[in-house]
Amino acid sequence: MPYIQGEDRNQLTLTPMCLDDYIEPDSLCRVIAAYVGSLDMAALGFKYAVTRDTGRLPHNPANMLMLYLYGYLNRIRSSRRLEAETKRNIEVMWLMEKVMPDDKTICNFRKDNADALKKVFREFSLWCSRQGLYGKELVAVDGTKIRADNSGRNVYSRRSTEKRIERVEKRIDEYLRALEENDFEDTEESAMSKEAILSAIAHLQDKKSKLETIRSKIEANGGGEISTADPDCRIMKQGGNARSMDACYNIQAVTDDKNKLIVDFEVTNCADDKGALPKMTESAKEIMGVDEITVVADKGYYDGEDIAICESNGTTCIVSKMRTGCPVPNPEYGHKHFRYDKESDSYICPAGFALTYKRSSKRKLVSTDGVPKHTEVRKYYNINACKNCENKSQCTKDKVHRSVTRSQYQDVLDVHDTRLDSEENREKLRRRKEIVEHPFGTIKHGWGYRQFLCRGLLKTGGEQSLTFLAYNLRRVFNIFKQNEKSMLEAIGV
Repeated sequence: MPYIQGEDRNQLTLTPMCLDDYIEPDSLCRVIAAYVGSLDMAALGFKYAVTRDTGRLPHNPANMLMLYLYGYLNRIRSSRRLEAETKRNIEVMWLMEKVMPDDKTICNFRKDNADALKKVFREFSLWCSRQGLYGKELVAVDGTKIRADNSGRNVYSRRSTEKRIERVEKRIDEYLRALEENDFEDTEESAMSKEAILSAIAHLQDKKSKLETIRSKIEANGGGEISTADPDCRIMKQGGNARSMDACYNIQAVTDDKNKLIVDFEVTNCADDKGALPKMTESAKEIMGVDEITVVADKGYYDGEDIAICESNGTTCIVSKMRTGCPVPNPEYGHKHFRYDKESDSYICPAGFALTYKRSSKRKLVSTDGVPKHTEVRKYYNINACKNCENKSQCTKDKVHRSVTRSQYQDVLDVHDTRLDSEENREKLRRRKEIVEHPFGTIKHGWGYRQFLCRGLLKTGGEQSLTFLAYNLRRVFNIFKQNEKSMLEAIGV
């Protein structure tokens, strides 16, 4: 049976002479070109957006932005692979007008315009808001860890540095003992020559000196971590069970419920989610142009101070409640069964005894801006009541008494926890994953963007802007196509 026959490679044909004829009228390439063409590159701060009369002519930053957007939409991030695309991909040739920059020029564009790329993402978010693509009622906030362009072995903490110094010192001692116990004659029995061992000792001493310098820097900075390759990344757990610790960045994002579009994001080196909830929701309200909104988040955002700030700014919080307190022998005597009496400032236990306020303590919080912060925790207990209580063995494992703590933001948390009793709000909380984790799943597992190519908070922020902009652009393009509308007309072409 014959195969499908193609054309002879040597056959002359009358192919289209115009490059534009190769691009479909509804191609995403035309949308990329139209949207980038609508941007004011100079106002956004792109390098070489304003040219000089002298010197070598630079590449047009608009073309370079088109190249990167096309690349990220088609899972191509490497500057060398993008350079190859300019020489063989018809769509890229059309976007670049057959200009073929080298890989170094392509790489430098992403590094030199990190701040401008963030502004482009924000401009597209504002455009989506004007097009009515946001529901502007319900948003979800979540974070994900993305590996840094830095090995975890290049991140040093005080403890890890001291352990490394101990290992180096141990090896130096082993070599020194070998020098003392052997005459190191040039015999076949000698495992290493004297010169080789002396060279190894010199190498280890140099390594020890570098580690001691790193330890001094850590102590001078008051602890924390120091990275020798990417100074801004930190050791974090990438999430999930049995996943390893690695050098990462924490990406905080806020996503609208209507079309699962990312409204705004921030790249941070804070391992937890402290302080992210009010920051992300306020940014979302500013972009959407609303004063009130509802936000859903997982238990990592269950923080009294953050929820109090959101509630005071017109944001209704629906956050998964974090389990607090130590486990008790009988669940019926858990913290939620202790009723707080505001008038007497005391807790009434399930047995009917009053646990009165005794003392306060300050709990140190993780600081996101370098300023030490503390929260007040009030402690309640009743030694005499617990001593004579028949249910003490079911209530606590403590030999003396049962104690209950109360945060200074507990009044706000009590109102919030009551809100979770509503079936409507619990349904919103159940929808959280499909709202905000859909973009993360698409980008990390679908597109394979699990590690940054740039270093530093500024540059990784620019790189993440390209990633999220590509995600939003693809999604909006599909929405317009599904509704049989022209995205080019919406842009103004």
